[in-house]
Amino acid sequence: MDIAKIIDHTMLKPEATKEIIRRYCAEARTYGFASVCVNSCHAALVASELKGSGIKTCCVVGFPLGAMITEVKAFEAEAAVKAGAEEIDMVINIGGIKDGDIDFVTTDIRAVVEAAKPAAVKVIIETCLLSDEEKIAACEAAVRAGAGYVKTSTGFSTGGATLNDVKLMRQTVGNRAKVKASGGIRTHEFACQLAEAGADRIGAGNGIVLLK
Repeated sequence: MDIAKIIDHTMLKPEATKEIIRRYCAEARTYGFASVCVNSCHAALVASELKGSGIKTCCVVGFPLGAMITEVKAFEAEAAVKAGAEEIDMVINIGGIKDGDIDFVTTDIRAVVEAAKPAAVKVIIETCLLSDEEKIAACEAAVRAGAGYVKTSTGFSTGGATLNDVKLMRQTVGNRAKVKASGGIRTHEFACQLAEAGADRIGAGNGIVLLK
């Protein structure tokens, strides 16, 4: 499987320098990755480095906890898009899902979706912290709010992508949204298995190691 075209080449470490971000952009150009995913402070740099390549600039919002005030998430998303982001990966309000407050969670996501237009929004549900019932509820909230993707993990919590979670998410959203797997994906074999299970995108801190 040619996995490169669905990889979000991701650098979210707080110590990432401009030199490192530029290297990730150069690698994305070399290997033809789908996007370079960074913290929002690097949006303008990545957009500039990738200009004309067809590779998207992706920024995380409300990262990594998702526990920010809704208006703050929306503001960050809007600012990132103005700086050049074409995709936004936002973290869901995890406590809201566990409270069963689906209306609040949906409103939180919708605010980011609206603020980020025309950028596509991927909703990180942090599967390692949720029961299967909560994962389904989170996916349904994301779809209802107009998100383009549901995503497994931040990579900064207690676990990452699993085949079972990707299958469950794919089954839940059907063709109403796409699925992104991220967190702990370090081999070509596992990336291919996730894609076969239903992942449309693969997020990885080192996309190069996933290439066959």
